[in-house]
Amino acid sequence: MLNRLKEPLSFIKDMIIAIAIGLFIVVFIGQLTYIRGHSMEPSLQHHDVLIIDKVSYRFTEPNRFDIVAFPYNAQEHHVKRIIGLPGEEIQIIAGFIYINGILLEENFGYEELINEPGIASGRVLLGEDEYFLLGDNRNRSKDSRNPTVGVRHRDEFVGRVWVRMWPLTNFGILD
Repeated sequence: MLNRLKEPLSFIKDMIIAIAIGLFIVVFIGQLTYIRGHSMEPSLQHHDVLIIDKVSYRFTEPNRFDIVAFPYNAQEHHVKRIIGLPGEEIQIIAGFIYINGILLEENFGYEELINEPGIASGRVLLGEDEYFLLGDNRNRSKDSRNPTVGVRHRDEFVGRVWVRMWPLTNFGILD
């Protein structure tokens, strides 16, 4: 009789341990999110499933061109690329991004020219903990140029987008 009870109790114990480990990982180490929309194309596609690294920014500073996630609503995240760092001045002139008056050399987006500079049509001076974020699909992205999104603070970041899990054909670590 005792042997018959050992097996279900062992199974229940193993399930509790597995759930505890899973919760620990989701709360402190990584989190799944997905891309909804086309604002990060061509780098990320609609319905890509991603893992957010929630640990690295506890020990290091975010870098220019990191892809980060921050809350959009209770169930979703915005995923954008860091363009401007704390203390920098950002401006979009004639479709090009300037940081501290110097043209930004990058090629993440589809477009060479940004059609709508939004708040960056004038100078945007970032505070000591503020970041300017853009989607890679610059002309189809709701990002820091839009006053409803605006510049973001480091403590708003859920973390750095680290791995694409799905589709499996594109599985891998993101740059």
